[in-house]
Amino acid sequence: MTRKFEVRWEGGLAASPSQAWDAITARTAGWLWKIEYEPRLGGTERGLSDSGGTVTAWEPHRRFGTRAGTDDEVNELDYRIEPGLVGCHLRFVHRGVFAEDYARNLDACRQHTAFYYHSLGEYLRHFAGRDAAYVSADGPEPSGRDGFATVRRALGLPSEVSAGDRVTLTPAGLPPVEGVVDYATPVFLGVRGADALYRFYGRDAWGWPVGVAHHLFADGVDEAAESAAWQGWLTAALSTPAPSSPAVPTGAVA
Repeated sequence: MTRKFEVRWEGGLAASPSQAWDAITARTAGWLWKIEYEPRLGGTERGLSDSGGTVTAWEPHRRFGTRAGTDDEVNELDYRIEPGLVGCHLRFVHRGVFAEDYARNLDACRQHTAFYYHSLGEYLRHFAGRDAAYVSADGPEPSGRDGFATVRRALGLPSEVSAGDRVTLTPAGLPPVEGVVDYATPVFLGVRGADALYRFYGRDAWGWPVGVAHHLFADGVDEAAESAAWQGWLTAALSTPAPSSPAVPTGAVA
C-alpha cells in the first residue's frame, strides 16, 4: 500500500536568482546529478525519474517544477526562488509516495535532501556557472552493513571530523585529495577541493550500499575513466578494509 510524503527544504543562497535558476535547471551535474529539462512549460525531463517527466512550471528566475508518474506513483518537485537583500532565497518541496518502509524511506529522503541542497549552496558559492563532470560509484550489497566506517578509514580520515577541518584524503591508487570538510554527519561526508565537490554517502544507515558521487570542475576530465577509478577504489576498499591509522586534520577554516 502506498503512502504519500512531502519533504521541504528552505534557505538562503549566496547567488542571484538567475544563478540559482541556472544551477537548478541547467547545471545539475555540479551539485546533484545529470538531469536534462526541456526549457519550457510542458517540456520533457530526463534523468530525474526512471520513466522521464514533464516540466510543470517554467517562470525563469522565479519558479520551476516537474512531475512524473501517476497519482499512485507520483514524483513531484517544486522550486520557488525569491530575491533577497544578499543573494536569494529558495523554497523547495518534494512530493511523492513510498510503497513500503515509509519511516525508513522518509528519513533517508529528508537527510539526502539536506545534503543535496547544502551541495547546491556550495556550488553557487564557489563554482557558480561552471559545468561539471559527474562521477559516481556504488558499493556492493554487503556494504549495507557498516560500509561507511570502512570507507572513512580507507580515505585516511580521523575518527571524527567537523565542517571547516582541512583534510587530505588518501584513497589507495588515486591521487590524494586536499580539501576542506564542508559537510559532516554520521551518514554523509562532503569535502570541497579547489576544483571539485567530493561526496560520500553512508547509505548503510538505512541498510543500503554506500556510494560516492563527485562533481569535478577541472577542464578535460575523462568522466568514464574517473568513474571507473572510483568504482575500483570503492570495491577494493570494501573488500579489504583499510587499517585504521587515521590522518590528523591539518587545520580549520573560519
